[in-house]
Amino acid sequence: METLLYCLCVVNAVTFIVYGIDKFKAKRELWRISEATLLAFAVAGGSLGAWLGMKVWHHKTLHWKFRYGVPAIMAVQIAILLYMLY
Repeated sequence: METLLYCLCVVNAVTFIVYGIDKFKAKRELWRISEATLLAFAVAGGSLGAWLGMKVWHHKTLHWKFRYGVPAIMAVQIAILLYMLY
């Protein structure tokens, strides 16, 4: 279980950074990270990092896929984690 929590921390940190990089690229009109990739990071266990990235970087907050999708993914992941713990 400790390994799983460690991996989740790493995935969430990477996801948070990736959202920041995409916001940086968006401001400078550079090549962007695809929405599918950003959502894949959330599904891969980085939903908290995605949500924090949206809030801190003010990124993708108006897109319905992110506004509702990321919290939905997070709710499912929390439910799975709680099921595994208990």
